[in-house]
Amino acid sequence: MMRIAMLVLCFLAFVPALAEEPHPGSEAFIERVVSEHGLDANEVRALLAEARYQQSIIDAMTRPAEARPWYRYWPIFLTEPRIAGGAEFWRANQTLLEQVSAEFGVPIEIIVAIVGVETNYGSNTGSFRVLDALATLGFYYPRRADFFARELGHFMVLASEEGLPLTEVRGSYAGAMGLGQFIPSSYRAYAVDFDGSGRRDLWRSLPDALGSVANYLARHRWDTGARIVLPVEQVPDDLDETFTMNLNHSLAELAAMGIVFDPDGVPDDASATLVALENEDGHEHWIALNNFYVITRYNRSPLYAMAVVQLAEAIAERAP
Repeated sequence: MMRIAMLVLCFLAFVPALAEEPHPGSEAFIERVVSEHGLDANEVRALLAEARYQQSIIDAMTRPAEARPWYRYWPIFLTEPRIAGGAEFWRANQTLLEQVSAEFGVPIEIIVAIVGVETNYGSNTGSFRVLDALATLGFYYPRRADFFARELGHFMVLASEEGLPLTEVRGSYAGAMGLGQFIPSSYRAYAVDFDGSGRRDLWRSLPDALGSVANYLARHRWDTGARIVLPVEQVPDDLDETFTMNLNHSLAELAAMGIVFDPDGVPDDASATLVALENEDGHEHWIALNNFYVITRYNRSPLYAMAVVQLAEAIAERAP
C-alpha cells in the first residue's frame, strides 16, 4: 500500500502519540481492516487520527430527501433547468453516450438522468472530505455504523488501487464520490476504465464516469429494451397486500387483485410490484418491473427510481 504509506509518512511526525482511541471503536475497526484487507495497523491508526467528526454529516443523514413524500421530492429533480441541462449534456456528449449505451445495453436517457439526479451533470460532486464522512458515520451513527465502517475500509484500499489522496478526496455527506456518486465498495466493484487510461477516475474522466454508471446497472441485470414501469388506472379501495421492491408478485397476480393497468405487451409472468407515491390529494400508483428494481439497486428509494425514470423521459423528449 505505497500510497497509504507515503501519506502517513507526511504527517505521522505531527500526530501526537494517542493514549486513547481517536474515535470510539476504532481499535476494533483497525483489527478488522487489517484482517480483511491486509492494511498496516499503524498506518490505519494514523489515518483515523486525521479523520474529523462532523455534526453536519449526522444532521444530513437524519433528514435525507428520500424521507419526503413524493409531492415534495419530485420538484427537486424534475425542474426545467435539470431537464434542459440533461438534453444539453446529451448533445454535448452524444458520441460517447452512444458508445457507452451500446457497450452495456442501458439507454442513454437513463445514464444521463442518473448523473443529473446525483450531481446535476457533475456540477456538484460533494464538498465533504470522504474520510470525515465515513469516519463520522462509521463511529458516531449507530443505526448504520457497521455499513459505513466497512465503506471506510474499502475507501482506504481504493486509495491505494486508484492513487487517491485519502485526506483530500471530497464527496457527499454519505461518502459517495464522482459524477455518479459511487460509495467506495461500489467504486471498487463496478467502476470501469472506459477511456483505457489504466485507472478508473470518476471525477475527471467522463468516459469512466458514464461507463461506470452503465456498468453498475448492467451488472445488476438491466434488461435491455424492456419496460421500466406501467401506469396504473385503478387500485381497489380494499386492497390488502404487502408490496416490496423485491418484485414479489407477477403481473397476472396484480391483475387478479383487481389492479387495473395496461400490460402493454409485458408477459403475464413478469416479476412486478406495486409502487404507491404520496401526493397531496392521495396516491398515484405504478407497476414497477425489473428495470425499476435495478435502478433501486443504485439508490434503494422508489422515489429516487421514479425521479430517474421521469427525468429520463423528459430529457429524451428534448435530446437529439
